[in-house]
Amino acid sequence: MTASIARRLAVMFALASLGVFSLLGFSLQYVLHREFDRHQLSEVNTRLDYVGMMCTRNDSAEKWLGLRAKLDALTPLDGSALFWVIGPDPRFEYGDVPAELRERFRTHGDGTFVLELEGRSMLATARTFPPNGERPEVRIISAVDSTRFRDTLNAFAGALVVLCLAGVAVVAILGHRIAKVGLAPLSSLSQEAQSLSPRDLSQRLRLSPLPRELADLVSSFNGALDRVERAYAQLEGFNADVAHELRTPLANLIGQTQVALAKERTAPELQEVLQSNLEELDRLREIVNDMLFLARADQGETALGRVDASAAEEVSKTVEFLELLLEEAGVSVRVEGDARTSFESSLFRRAASNLLVNAIEHSERGAEIVVAIAQRESQVHIAVTNVGAPIPEQHLERLFDRFYRVDGARRNSRNNHGLGLSIVKAVAKMHGGSVFAKSTNGCNTVGFTLSDVPAALGGTGISADPA
Repeated sequence: MTASIARRLAVMFALASLGVFSLLGFSLQYVLHREFDRHQLSEVNTRLDYVGMMCTRNDSAEKWLGLRAKLDALTPLDGSALFWVIGPDPRFEYGDVPAELRERFRTHGDGTFVLELEGRSMLATARTFPPNGERPEVRIISAVDSTRFRDTLNAFAGALVVLCLAGVAVVAILGHRIAKVGLAPLSSLSQEAQSLSPRDLSQRLRLSPLPRELADLVSSFNGALDRVERAYAQLEGFNADVAHELRTPLANLIGQTQVALAKERTAPELQEVLQSNLEELDRLREIVNDMLFLARADQGETALGRVDASAAEEVSKTVEFLELLLEEAGVSVRVEGDARTSFESSLFRRAASNLLVNAIEHSERGAEIVVAIAQRESQVHIAVTNVGAPIPEQHLERLFDRFYRVDGARRNSRNNHGLGLSIVKAVAKMHGGSVFAKSTNGCNTVGFTLSDVPAALGGTGISADPA
């Protein structure tokens, strides 16, 4: 099980504070180290300057004896500061220089260096003074004990480590508590979400008491609930429509069969009943096939067997196929424009046929249906326009819903069971396109688009089932 957000935030706060405290600690340690070094170097140089001035004035052995007394007075009893003077004449030397240091002092040039003496670390500065009078050239070494400074730095570093760890622990604890408080709205939101009942799909999460970050999440979640509610409502309506569409032919089948069985029938009468039943069964088969086609299209499958072809030629073939229906309705069809693109021919003709049948059913005798084909950027538009009663705006958005009819009186039409435009939408979707509808100036236009992609991209999908 993954760690809670509060715990992860506490760990991140602790790591961040550890980095900040470590950086501050190293910075303080570095600054303090430099200040201690500067202070010691200043002390060493000051002592050396003073001793050097006295050395310059004392240019005889008699005066040098007085200088030794002054150097003894300048040397602390604890040995925290020392002086050495070495040269070729022992009369002008000072300090008990160990043998190992004497050679080092002689060979080491002027400058600052660190030496270890009796377990102590000392910062020393050496400077050579030219001969003056009786006094030969001498080298004066001034040294101060830096052990106490090193101990102070070590103690300071230890204190910093302890304080840093304590600070990290405090930040982690406070961070965990602060995160708990900050995530309290999320806990209440979770409880509220658990209280949502599937029996009431209109319930939504409240936005008012939430911070802005969670408000965006809740808005998206409520939007998803809106879509679920609409989908559920459509599903309920779809189930009711399916039941209604199937009930009529089933009732006809049962009624005609019961009438036929009520008394003895001649062979021609039974043949007539069977012929009528066959028509109803064909209607049922069409409904089932269309529903299966739409279900497969809903799974995201694309069109198979896409080939580059002329849209106008396919529309013309569809018009020829519907010639008898056009003659019965007394309407004509005019095809305008053309565009070549890749599509599955049987699916294209099925969509075009459904659009034309829809236009024929809603056209007056003697009217002309216009099929406009145009290439627009990367898509091909096929629009079917007929003169008819205006379609209200609220119906335009639902024209492509399954079993939806603008005119309820046509619900029992034997030529149309309310899935024609839904199939047009499915065909467009399988070709990477979309559908559109508009009603202006007494003309109704319904159509679809196809994505202009190479035929080789047809991929896995479905093709039209003529059955």
